[in-house]
Amino acid sequence: MSKEAVAALPQRAREVVEYRKSGLSLNHVQGCPLGCAFCIRHTYDLWDADRPRALMSDGEAVEQLVRHRYFRPHDTPLQVFNRATDPFLPGVRGHLFAVLEDLDRRGLTNPVLVITRGFVSVRDCERLNSLANVKVTLLFTYSGIDDKRIEPHPSGTAVRSMRLATSYGPRRYRTIFYWRPLVPGLNDTTAHLARAVGLSRWADATVFTGLFYRDEIADYYRANGLPEPYEETARRKIVPETLEERILAAFARRPPDAPPLFRKTSCAVSYAHGLPDYNGHYGIDELCDICPAAQLDRCAQAHRVPTALQLLEAAGALPEATGMRVIEVTERAAEVEGLPSEQPRYYLQHRLGFQVHDAAHPHRRRRHGRAAIGWESTNG
Repeated sequence: MSKEAVAALPQRAREVVEYRKSGLSLNHVQGCPLGCAFCIRHTYDLWDADRPRALMSDGEAVEQLVRHRYFRPHDTPLQVFNRATDPFLPGVRGHLFAVLEDLDRRGLTNPVLVITRGFVSVRDCERLNSLANVKVTLLFTYSGIDDKRIEPHPSGTAVRSMRLATSYGPRRYRTIFYWRPLVPGLNDTTAHLARAVGLSRWADATVFTGLFYRDEIADYYRANGLPEPYEETARRKIVPETLEERILAAFARRPPDAPPLFRKTSCAVSYAHGLPDYNGHYGIDELCDICPAAQLDRCAQAHRVPTALQLLEAAGALPEATGMRVIEVTERAAEVEGLPSEQPRYYLQHRLGFQVHDAAHPHRRRRHGRAAIGWESTNG
């Protein structure tokens, strides 16, 4: 894109490096033709951008990433093209490998998450496997939604790609069955759950999660006459309590040696690489109660509860966090206030390997980090 075209983009679209919960995210290629109605691009004013276009060269983008104040070599988890396009689209794949190979040549060992619904080939697997340093995880997004008005792109594409990528071997990269978004009445029948259980064997681990139903997405649903999944919107993903119970029951019937199920992305990614959870969820018992014993041991050995002083010292590196105040630190999490956004909170979590919660947006017991919708039996 020309400099003039880039300057005309919405402000958030121009910010090609952004911290999201599962990693520092690089998005210098924007635009996607897949047309999923629930896409997060609605919230970035990018929905109408259906043709992938690069805002800058891949080399410039990687430099912005590694020079960013949030980036820590060998430590910060990274994501590539998870906000505004699919990394395995024909016009995006070359940019993806240029970024991965650049990071790898620098000798960086950071975790790198690549989320896709797209077609992954044998040649792609070969190139991914040739990366000697970065810890790549492919997360194959699968919903099983049959309504083409909501998800026009067939879920079968991700299934075939996941089977191929997982069967390729030996391999250094890891694969995740990324089961999302789960929406009551849309893709949660007994048949849907049974199919997902069967597909989960084709990955190193499974993560399930719900729908981001923000105001912008709800507006799009109404304007296009789509069935509205919920009567209200929420800033967090929606996973109703009864849906989670049914999912856990369905997966409980798998063979003992089946790949495990997780509630959180970072837990699954870390498990797949034999590492403790980089988001520091250990201590949140209601998240860990489905984790394999070996993974719990890894996380327990790495678990360190920081002091308030250590939190303040870590925040001191960030100009935007100078007003942060530590309210309380427990075995579960640190509670803070005074942060201007989620991004510095994610930085602190990853730097300390420990949960950091904002008092303005509390994490309630059992529905940790999820919307209140469908959890009326819990407080808050």
